[in-house]
Amino acid sequence: MPEIRPCKDFSFREFKFAHTMMFAIDEINRDTDILPGIKLGYKIYNDCGSTDILRAAMTLVNGLEQSKTGANCTKTQTVLAIIGHSGSTPTMSFAKIVGRFNIPVISHFATCACLSNRKEYPSFFRTIPSDYFQSRALAQLVSHFGWMWVGVLSNKNDYGINGIATFITAANEEGVCIEILRIVNIIRISTSKVIIAFMSHREIKILVDELFIQNITGLQWIGSDAWITDDSLADSQGHNLLIGSIGFAVRNAQIPGLGPKFLKDFWEHVFDCSLSPSEIRMRCNGSENLRDVQNSFTDLTDLRFSNNIYKAVYAVAHAVNNLVSCEQNKSSIPNATCLKLIEIKPWQSINFTTPRGENVFFDSNGDSPARYELINLQRVNKGKIEVGTIGYYDASLPKGQRFSMNNVQVVWREGKNQVPVSVCSESCPPGTRKAVQKGRPICCFDCVLCPPGEISNKTDSTDCFKCPTAQWSNTRGDSCFPKEIEFLSYFEIMVFFTIVIMIIFYIYRSTPIVRANNSELSFLLLFSLTLCFLCSLTFIGRPTEWSCMLRHTAFGINFVLCISCVLGKTIVVLIAFKATLPGSNVMKWFGPLQQKLCVVSFALIQVLICAFWLILAPPFPYMNMNHYQEKIILECHLGSAIGFCTVLGYIGLLAVLCFILAFLARKLPDNFNEAKFITFSMIIFCAVWITFIPAYVSSPGKFIVAVEIFAILVSSFGLLFCIFLPKCYVILLKPEMNTKKHVMAKMSNDIH
Repeated sequence: MPEIRPCKDFSFREFKFAHTMMFAIDEINRDTDILPGIKLGYKIYNDCGSTDILRAAMTLVNGLEQSKTGANCTKTQTVLAIIGHSGSTPTMSFAKIVGRFNIPVISHFATCACLSNRKEYPSFFRTIPSDYFQSRALAQLVSHFGWMWVGVLSNKNDYGINGIATFITAANEEGVCIEILRIVNIIRISTSKVIIAFMSHREIKILVDELFIQNITGLQWIGSDAWITDDSLADSQGHNLLIGSIGFAVRNAQIPGLGPKFLKDFWEHVFDCSLSPSEIRMRCNGSENLRDVQNSFTDLTDLRFSNNIYKAVYAVAHAVNNLVSCEQNKSSIPNATCLKLIEIKPWQSINFTTPRGENVFFDSNGDSPARYELINLQRVNKGKIEVGTIGYYDASLPKGQRFSMNNVQVVWREGKNQVPVSVCSESCPPGTRKAVQKGRPICCFDCVLCPPGEISNKTDSTDCFKCPTAQWSNTRGDSCFPKEIEFLSYFEIMVFFTIVIMIIFYIYRSTPIVRANNSELSFLLLFSLTLCFLCSLTFIGRPTEWSCMLRHTAFGINFVLCISCVLGKTIVVLIAFKATLPGSNVMKWFGPLQQKLCVVSFALIQVLICAFWLILAPPFPYMNMNHYQEKIILECHLGSAIGFCTVLGYIGLLAVLCFILAFLARKLPDNFNEAKFITFSMIIFCAVWITFIPAYVSSPGKFIVAVEIFAILVSSFGLLFCIFLPKCYVILLKPEMNTKKHVMAKMSNDIH
């Protein structure tokens, strides 16, 4: 008979385990095919604390107690095997003690991977897969549902600490990040909504009771096999928080013939009565019936862990049978050494195999394939936890095929139907990249916008990629498009003013003020100013090979023609003033023909300079991608900076000469000459082109073209307005001053 010392807390689960062992031993003793003529005995030690565990281990090692099964009992001095404990930490304690004497310890529920260490636990065996397999199954589970940010909880014992460590290693291989949670307040502020709990059924009940009191909800629990199928969870105040939990457990099994036995402690606990007359509470009267009782002990549909004990008992029986049966089979086993039961030592029974040679034990090396069912805790009904099998994990299959889901409805956290989401950071959309937060796991990141010119075109991109040279990123930063090609373009209306003045001068060409200001050079100057305004149009529009060559040469030649005309008019003013003096015949040396030759000569020099420039290193269209990253500036490259500087230098030389002569003629009679107006126009002209140089050098892209056009137009307008506007004013608004008498009167006064 078993000896069970009563504990403060009665556990239906542990009692069911003990009952399964008794049933298996009884079944073996009644089986004539195994250990014929030999009866197995047993002694059950209750786990009411570590002291009892150590006492039991020492008692079993020293062989101070005998196993009893009946009157005809073979007395032995040693124990051949120990089955238990359910917990990893207690198992580690006495496995080390009894391991020194090579007594096999077989656990049905101790899953700590640390127990697979053969150096520390040489005689330890188990009929349940270690947490090495469970942790990998859990890692694939969270990865399957996209839970990249999960919290982990464990108690501070070998089962919890080793289980969590093994899971973290497996989770990192799956790209899952871990947030370690230690207390309820941490759970409250945690950003992870999926929590894995490596702890016993007692500890998870204490935890959810506290969470219930503090009203902490909305968590998706993933349970270890230690509690995911435990019916005692229904007794906890916060059991509703665990509805929807999922976790792996060993596959269920059936044990034919297993039924309840009526033992004192069990009976008194179930019916809340006493079989002892000395107790005050109600006496049991014998009318109680287990058929009216529904609890985890009477439920024979879930025998997944009980089956582990059943297999362990049979493994011991077959090992002993192999040692003693050789006496009856010497003919089939040559040189076999036969032992009597009393001669068997514990270490000789370590070779555990079934009659078919199958190994029923597990370790981290996978001697026996680990197979799990994925359990979903779906509801609590009449004090009993109802679970459903929603998937499977088979470690014997190739890596990508080990985990599979059933096509069944899953109950998620607190009874919801929607798969929960648990991420440390939301996914980064296209156009951004992930930047890991300092000091946090890689699953915690910020989404940083891609800088201009770079893109990311997929979700959760870790890098932004540069666009090709001729492309730029869009505003969203998720695609590249051809860069905008930019050049100056607008309609030129400024030529209109020059043409109007030319028409006015032509209409009034016979009037004294037009004739007195050298009408031929005036018309040539107006024509050259028209060309200057028109040449600014060559700077506008998409640059081509021809437009690049034309714009600079046309500009240089037209401006030299313009300044040559102004220079000619200035010389004419000076010579004409000298010609009015008595005895002077200087005008015959600078008549109309000489004036035209002078203008043509000055212009011809510029034509030669431009010709050499075009022959040696002509300007050409150029795509400038250096100044702006987001766009391409289409501009004209000078080809030869020396050629461009020579053209400008020659224009500047003529302008300075013209300014000096005009300045010398500024005090001549106002009504006779235009020296003062030429002086003002040259001041404007020189000021514009002096400031043009630094502005040209420092201006970017298309603004270089704008600076050139501005300089051309302003200097041209300076000449046009300063020289011709006063004349137009007199012609149109003061016709009484446009007479020979008026012009000659001022000149005569100045001479006298």
